[in-house]
Amino acid sequence: MQALEHEIKELIISSLSLEDISPDDIDTGAPLFVEGLGLDSIDALELGLALQKRYGVALSADSQETRRHFASVRALADFVASQGKA
Repeated sequence: MQALEHEIKELIISSLSLEDISPDDIDTGAPLFVEGLGLDSIDALELGLALQKRYGVALSADSQETRRHFASVRALADFVASQGKA
């Protein structure tokens, strides 16, 4: 699971062009939106597309379930793993 979390951190950095940070700078359990990384809705769309391309997972645009998956790197890794895509 740690390898998947690291991969997702790298995907976040590359898909959102966050050159100023490294995977080690991202706390696995910290929120991705508002506090934590401070991502916004545009970032969510970009990241959602990157996850779909990389892992083939389907995310609905504006559901509560999707919001839970995007809560943190750990939540995203759990979601990808649960889809059997990792």
